[in-house]
Amino acid sequence: MVVLGTTTMPIHQVLRLSRGAIIELDATEADEVKVLANNLPVASGVVLVDRNRIAVEVKQMLPRSPGTR
Repeated sequence: MVVLGTTTMPIHQVLRLSRGAIIELDATEADEVKVLANNLPVASGVVLVDRNRIAVEVKQMLPRSPGTR
């Protein structure tokens, strides 16, 4: 999973979202993204857009937390 940004909104707004809705995030396209595996951060990187393709370039692998396998 890649986290591009976050936002907070009331549940009544979430229930009114429809296909194609735009949700503003607290990040820009230039900000680093977090790469998660099993909800644990494993890397950070940047989003690359080339025409209709989107990719994540990994810039840094993050150290494992103690107690994870």
